[in-house]
Amino acid sequence: MTSTGIRLHAPAPGWSIDADVVVVGSGVAGLTAALRCEAAGLTTVVVTKAHLDDGSTRWAQGGIAAALGDGDTPEQHLDDTLVAGAGMCDEGAVRILVTEGPDAVRRLISTGAHFDTDADGGIELTREGGHHRRRIAHAGGDATGAEISRALVEAALARGVRMIENALVLDLLTDAEGRTAGVTLHVMGEGQHDGVGAVHAPAVVLATGGMGQVFSATTNPSVSTGDGVALALRAGAEVSDLEFVQFHPTVLFLGADAEGQQPLVSEAVRGEGAHLVDADGVRFMVGQHELAELAPRDIVAKGIMRRMQEQDAEHMFLDARHFGAAMWEHRFPTILAACRAHGIDPVTEPIPIAPAAHYASGGVRTDARGRTTVPGLYACGEVACTGVHGANRLASNSLLEGLVYAERIAADITARHAEHRLHARVPVPVPHPSRPAHPLQAAEARFAIQRIMTDGAGVLRSDESLTRAAEQLQRLHRDARDALDENGKTAEPGVDTWEATNLLCVARVLVEAALRRQETRGCHWRLDHADRDDTAWRRHIVVRLNPDRSLAVDTTDTADFPPTRPHQPSQEQ
Repeated sequence: MTSTGIRLHAPAPGWSIDADVVVVGSGVAGLTAALRCEAAGLTTVVVTKAHLDDGSTRWAQGGIAAALGDGDTPEQHLDDTLVAGAGMCDEGAVRILVTEGPDAVRRLISTGAHFDTDADGGIELTREGGHHRRRIAHAGGDATGAEISRALVEAALARGVRMIENALVLDLLTDAEGRTAGVTLHVMGEGQHDGVGAVHAPAVVLATGGMGQVFSATTNPSVSTGDGVALALRAGAEVSDLEFVQFHPTVLFLGADAEGQQPLVSEAVRGEGAHLVDADGVRFMVGQHELAELAPRDIVAKGIMRRMQEQDAEHMFLDARHFGAAMWEHRFPTILAACRAHGIDPVTEPIPIAPAAHYASGGVRTDARGRTTVPGLYACGEVACTGVHGANRLASNSLLEGLVYAERIAADITARHAEHRLHARVPVPVPHPSRPAHPLQAAEARFAIQRIMTDGAGVLRSDESLTRAAEQLQRLHRDARDALDENGKTAEPGVDTWEATNLLCVARVLVEAALRRQETRGCHWRLDHADRDDTAWRRHIVVRLNPDRSLAVDTTDTADFPPTRPHQPSQEQ
C-alpha cells in the first residue's frame, strides 16, 4: 500500500524529536499500548489532543465486559458478541477478545485500577444489553472510565512515559518506501514544544478514539473529530464498516435543537432494572425482543425511534423511580448528578431520553495484531476496525477491546523493533511538500457538516436522505478544492480548520458506505431497505482515499476481512 501523497495544509515542522514508537491518544487503548512498549524498553512518546484524561475513556459509565463471574465462560461471551454484531463480526477477532480479556482486566487491576467489589471482596458484576450473564465490572458505581483513566495516567506518569499534551496530530510521515516514519503534530499553547513539529518513529499507534462530533448530538467529547481515521486515509490506509455508527438508545434529551456532547444514561441503569416507557407509562420494548429493554443497542434504539414515530413524540422515558434514592446515590451518582443539573430528578420522575451518536463500530482496518495496510501504522480502540464489533458493538466490549488489542500491538512492535535493530534500518521521512496537497475547510463548516449528517445519515437513513447528504458534502469538498486550484489559497491552518477538514473526510466515507449498503443490519437502518440481506450484504465495505482525493470503494466477497498485508505470509490464521 502506497501513500496518497495527501497532507493537510500546515507549516513545515519547526522542531522534532525521535522515538521508537509514538502513540496518538491517551485513553485505555493508547496508554495501555504505551505502558507495554515502555516496559519492553522502547522509547515511547504519547501525543494527546487535550489533557491526558480528556478523551472518551473517562466518559465510559457502564463498565468493562469479561467472563470473570462464576459459571461464565469466554464461549458464552463470544456468543453474545456474535449475536449483537449481526453476522458481521470476525469470529477469530472476537475469540481473541473474549479469551485474552479476563487476564487483561486482571493486569489492569494490577496496574492500579479499583473496581467495585461485593461483600465477599470479589469483583461486583452487573448486566447490560445483549449480555445473557452478569459480566460487567464497574467502578465508582457509574464512573468506570474515569477510574481506568486515572489508573493508567498515574501508571504512565510514574513510569516516566514522555507525554505531549494539547497536541493535534496532523499527518503520518513515511519514508521513500511508504513505511511509517512518524507523525507531524501541532502543539497548542506554551510548553517545551509549540506550533507544528514532528515525532520521528518507525511505529505509530493510532488510538485517537471516535468521530461522534460528525453529528450534531453525540455522547462523545468535543475532541472526537475523526482525526485518526482521516490521517489514516490520507496515509493510504483502508477504512472499513464506517456505516455502522451506534446510536446509544438512552441519552438525556435536552431538546430537539440540542447540539454537542449530551449526557449519557448508561445501559447499566437498564441492567439494574429500569424500564423504557412512553408518555403513558407503557413498556413498549416488552414483546419486541426476548431481552426487552436489555436487547442489543441497535434493537433498543430502533424500538425507541419507532415508538417516537408512532406517537409523533420527540423522546421516550427511562423509568427507574423504583430504585429509590439510596440506590441512585450509591450505584449511579454521576448520572444522578447530570440529570439533576438539567432539572430532572430520576428518584421522583422518569428521565426523558432519545438516541444519539455514540460509537463507531468501524474504523481503520487492522489485523489480529493491530496492523493496518500501511507498514508500521497500527490502530486500536474506537479508531480501529478489528472485526470485533461487526454491525453493532456489544455493550462494554469497547474498553476490553482497547486493552486486549493494545497489548497485542505492543507485543508486535517489540518483536519488530528487535528485528529492525538487527538490520539497522532507520526510516527517513520524505521531505515536507512545498505546496499544500489538501485544502482546508473553514471553521464554520463543522456545523454545516454536523447538520448534514444528522439530517441525512442519522438513526434513520434512506437513499434519498443519503444522496442528499452526499451531494451537500461533495459541494463543501468541491468548493474548497476549486478555491485552491484557482489561486492556491485555502482556509488558514489551525485547529478549527484541521478538525473541520477531518470531519468532512470521515463524513464522506460514512455516507458513501451507507449508500452502498442497501439493507438494514445492526445499527445501520435503511428505511427503503428494511430487511437484512445476508446473500448480498454479509460482507464488508472497504474505502481508500485516492491521490486526487476521490474515494475508492470496494466490497469484500465474504464476511471475512482480507489480509492487511497480502504480500507477506501471515503467521496467524
